[in-house]
Amino acid sequence: MTKKFLPYGRQSIEQDDIDAVVEALKGDYLTTGPKVAEFEAVLSAKTGAEYSVVCNSGTAALHLAAIAAGFGPGDCIIVPTITFLASANAMAFTGAEVCFADCDPETGLMRPKDLMSAIQRIKTAGRKPRGVIAVHFSGQTCDMPAIHAIARKEGMIIIEDACHALGSRHGPNLEAQTGDCHWSDMACFSFHPVKTIAMGEGGAVTTNDPKIDERLRLARNHGMSRDQENFTSKEAGLDISGDWGLWYYEMQDPGYNYRACDLQCALGISQLGKLEKFATKRRALRDRYYNFASELPSGVRLIGRAAECDPCAHLMTALFDDDFLGLGRNAVMSSLREMGIGTQVHYTPVHLQPYYRRMCPDLALEGASEFYRKCLTLPLFSDMELSDVDRVIAALRKVAAKGTER
Repeated sequence: MTKKFLPYGRQSIEQDDIDAVVEALKGDYLTTGPKVAEFEAVLSAKTGAEYSVVCNSGTAALHLAAIAAGFGPGDCIIVPTITFLASANAMAFTGAEVCFADCDPETGLMRPKDLMSAIQRIKTAGRKPRGVIAVHFSGQTCDMPAIHAIARKEGMIIIEDACHALGSRHGPNLEAQTGDCHWSDMACFSFHPVKTIAMGEGGAVTTNDPKIDERLRLARNHGMSRDQENFTSKEAGLDISGDWGLWYYEMQDPGYNYRACDLQCALGISQLGKLEKFATKRRALRDRYYNFASELPSGVRLIGRAAECDPCAHLMTALFDDDFLGLGRNAVMSSLREMGIGTQVHYTPVHLQPYYRRMCPDLALEGASEFYRKCLTLPLFSDMELSDVDRVIAALRKVAAKGTER
């Protein structure tokens, strides 16, 4: 193989990113230091949210959001089934019940009617929905104004799983920046290497509610509080002077060690400084795919484009006919790999996973099943050249030719 291998996604690390991490390594703090607050301030500026709470993964971000929302046993939380496992698992961590919603077979996004159908299913069972996780897929966003209207009518808490959508804009006139929580209570992000910005591992929750911000910070750091106004144990905490001890902290409820370290945040700050550059490149690559979509072989098309959304593309997903060019998905993936093209499937519907299948064995979500049968993710990442898109399309045409020869 003479040409470089194109994975479906990868990080873009430059010398300034390396320098930022080295500088942090030479500093006084490797964790719980100044880079953490600096990263949070930059993320708030980029998203338009009042508060940002950084943590060590997107999964931790989702779990922190569920804790801050007060989810627990007896609660029904609606999660679209086309998503990564963490969107559902983080709700289950709290003891809440995950109730799956269907999606648009053309975009993989939960539609307002899918949310309404899930709500009705819960009500028919004599239950009440407590919250919804609006998962933005591939950089494209759900119809948040409509989802907000439906959820608020039901008294539901709204959490955006925006792990795919940092840098996307959406809503009427594209006035909303993903993460500004204009139509939600919280938004969760991931900074895994295949995302638009990378921290190695990392995540964050944004919100405009100071009480939610406080709950997020407590849950992130073991439940530890140094707020004297909330102290209760004078026997343990008072100094001989009668003042609270400078060393003293209390834990009202258990929390977690979900902190992000200064090394991660130093890298994240450097990467956030290039968000607009990365987003511009990802948009250009996405446009290249769609501009040359007519060159795709018969039986292959790109996923539908969401209305009122200007995505910072995270994934480029194609939809194949049901037999994948007469070859099957495995053969298509293997043939592309031999030509230096990496692919992946996003995602196996979560309600089909054995753990959740045991809880809802008869649940049928046809839109998601159709999307899963046909989807395959093609390469898209910031370090790609526009000509690499042409190479991917040419490789697909070669694979299709193999199918016609059979």
